Amino acid sequence: MNMNENLKNFSELRYGLFVHYGLFSLLGRGEWVLNREQIPLAEYQQLAGRFRAERFDAGAICDLAVRAGMRYVVLTTMHHEGYRLYPTALSDFCSKRDFVGEVVSAARARGLRVGLYHSLNNWSDSPDAVAALEDKAAYETFIRNTQTRIRELVTRYNPIDVLWYDGWWPFNAAGWRAEEMNAMVRAIQPHILFNGRNGLPGDFATPEGHLGSPQPWRPWEACMTFNDSWGYHAGDHNWKTAGQVVDLLATCAQGCGNLLLNIGPRGDGSIPEESVRVLERVGAWLKRGGAEAIFDTESFTFDLREKGAHRSDWSSHGPFTARGRSLFQLVRRWPGTTLTLAGLECRVERATLLGTDQPLRFTQSDGRVVVAGLPVEAPDPVCPILRFDCDCPPALYLTGGLRVPRVAHPHYDPCPSDIVH
Repeated sequence: MNMNENLKNFSELRYGLFVHYGLFSLLGRGEWVLNREQIPLAEYQQLAGRFRAERFDAGAICDLAVRAGMRYVVLTTMHHEGYRLYPTALSDFCSKRDFVGEVVSAARARGLRVGLYHSLNNWSDSPDAVAALEDKAAYETFIRNTQTRIRELVTRYNPIDVLWYDGWWPFNAAGWRAEEMNAMVRAIQPHILFNGRNGLPGDFATPEGHLGSPQPWRPWEACMTFNDSWGYHAGDHNWKTAGQVVDLLATCAQGCGNLLLNIGPRGDGSIPEESVRVLERVGAWLKRGGAEAIFDTESFTFDLREKGAHRSDWSSHGPFTARGRSLFQLVRRWPGTTLTLAGLECRVERATLLGTDQPLRFTQSDGRVVVAGLPVEAPDPVCPILRFDCDCPPALYLTGGLRVPRVAHPHYDPCPSDIVH
């Protein structure tokens, strides 16, 4: 499979599981705890002796991803703290158990694609990036160590689908010698895809903590937390609901991007029950018909640039996605027995409620479609979906006359501006 096919397949995955795990998980205060609390490094490194991960089960994690309807998994092999989740000949600050190998094998066995997150920064090795900024000899050693570490990783785990860089500060692409870095990796794994976090644009954009396709469009993946933390935080209970996850998926589907949704296992490797419960609810919703409105969709977005904001949902009931001549409305706010859709620039031939084969009664006049005879209460506990089969690819007007066409992807030029710092 050539690079263009790999990139096309990646851009159609739509939904993946991000797993942030490391020594920081033991403390339960987030993945930046070493830095944020200025814990002495010698004290922090003692956590390695307590890191038994007796409940970490790569098979169970990948089974959860499958039940959730996800198509790929990305694991932190080493976060900024510098602790490797795999045996390495380059440092004693590593696990003797091969967590990375376990996840790669489990994912492959279940037909999931695999990405490996790896921090370019490293707070535990000497010299670190700060020293590299201040001394030329330290810089040369730091960059050499970084590339040697990455070479070992992609040689040990071959093949993988994505190398997910992070921790790019304080250097730009030239400082990281990013062209040289990527060429070294591609010499080992020619098929591999890169994100854009070593200073180069990468093969796809990685907006973090927000959604929205790059302009001009290019493959993209929004990485989002399940609560407000990447690594496990015992005090963070701001969990997303199944409906909120569906909203994220709909936005990604509208912009033909992927949602990489994060979980943070506890120090013992167990997954917080709230994450499991919501992921399973979303997976069940996808099986009930939601997948039809999320996967294999086409672009259906618009920009209110004059207001300086990206909008993908202007209906009072919920967002839209589209494919071919079908328009899907994810009715997150159920209106009762009647739903009105205004501004439709095509003729509706059939309206149905996903999950049933019964056509719905509707009238259409001057772009205004009124669907009647709906249930009083929402027929799906997460998100009902109405499907409108039209006589041509659907397009909408906004109130005030602004047209919202559904357009194919333009050719794109890589652009580093989508990196979120």
